[in-house]
Amino acid sequence: MGNNTLSNRDWIETYRDGAERRGFDSDSKDSTTRFINDVGDVTSELFDLLITKHHDYGPKNISQSPGGALNGLRVRLWDKLARLNNLVDTGVHPQHESLEDTFKDMANYAIIGLLVLRDKWDSE
Repeated sequence: MGNNTLSNRDWIETYRDGAERRGFDSDSKDSTTRFINDVGDVTSELFDLLITKHHDYGPKNISQSPGGALNGLRVRLWDKLARLNNLVDTGVHPQHESLEDTFKDMANYAIIGLLVLRDKWDSE
């Protein structure tokens, strides 16, 4: 993190202090704190999943996709979105991949996309 970047916990404390000065009620502060903690929990799950899947698949399944890494990600995201649409539209309960799994994969593909754009995705 850069020098001007607060850690998540520092940000929460800064938010709480500012909320008190602005007169937010305790329910509003508690709700925001819960939201911040829930976001932290979800992003931690995404992190763990991305690291373990990267260990299983390696970088080449993305970097050597036909049409390049961004095209490979676009195809994967399209497949996930089509699957999501089908499940939501039909109300079918999946046997192998939950809606939560689908959203996690989409979020992690977005993270990989950012790494690709920033030239931080290994091509070897």
